Amino acid sequence: MANLDILTIGLAIAAGIMAGIVNTLAGSGSAITLPILVYLGVPAHEANATNRIGVVVQNVAALFTLQRRKSLNLSATDLWYTSAMAAGGVGGAILAADLKEEVMNWAIAGMLVVVLSTILLKPEQWLRSHTEVPRAGVIAWRRIPLFLLIGAYGGFIQAGVGLFILSGLVLTAQYALVQANKVKLVAVLAFTLVALGIFLAQGIRLWWEIGLTLAVGQSVGAWLAARFMVENEQAKYWMRWLLIVVVVYSIVRFSPIPLSF
Repeated sequence: MANLDILTIGLAIAAGIMAGIVNTLAGSGSAITLPILVYLGVPAHEANATNRIGVVVQNVAALFTLQRRKSLNLSATDLWYTSAMAAGGVGGAILAADLKEEVMNWAIAGMLVVVLSTILLKPEQWLRSHTEVPRAGVIAWRRIPLFLLIGAYGGFIQAGVGLFILSGLVLTAQYALVQANKVKLVAVLAFTLVALGIFLAQGIRLWWEIGLTLAVGQSVGAWLAARFMVENEQAKYWMRWLLIVVVVYSIVRFSPIPLSF
């Protein structure tokens, strides 16, 4: 890997800030950080593991900001879905080295096309102001397998998982987008910590220097995005448009079809 000179550090921090903002407000910031890690010379499977360092730091920063502003209002239902995703992350991380990357990329691209269609064709679901599920802890158990699978995917590769979490919560569990984002932050932190532990136990190398450098930028981006989410009444509209941009970008980057850029 290239030495951490001023240019490399600046590139990593700038990419981290962008990824932190995207991850906090939408998801798929790993579509920015994973290519940066590979560009800097980190092998792909080690980049997949190293990328989790910044994800943990940025989610802690975002959740701390929300908590300080007394905006982290989670119900028992939220915690059940979060626990399901954390449990799924165990299996995903264990299988991370075994599944073929090309097959996974096709699956990701296909799922993101479905997500994009719902964002464009059913905007009212993404722009609802209030979560429509009971907040006292009533849970639809039939949704648990869905969130187990989402967690397994997050444990496997991370990139794009935020979009799937938001889609699951907004489209199937009738969450408001802002509340879904808060649950997403907790869930991603949970299964990312699980995945990091499994990667370390498997002996996969973590590139701590570049990972922590990215994490600095990601935490700044997460802090900025969390403040925006709390303070801006139009946040749900901006988040929807950011989702559209991120989903289109992710479809292009994850598609196994060779591209010229």
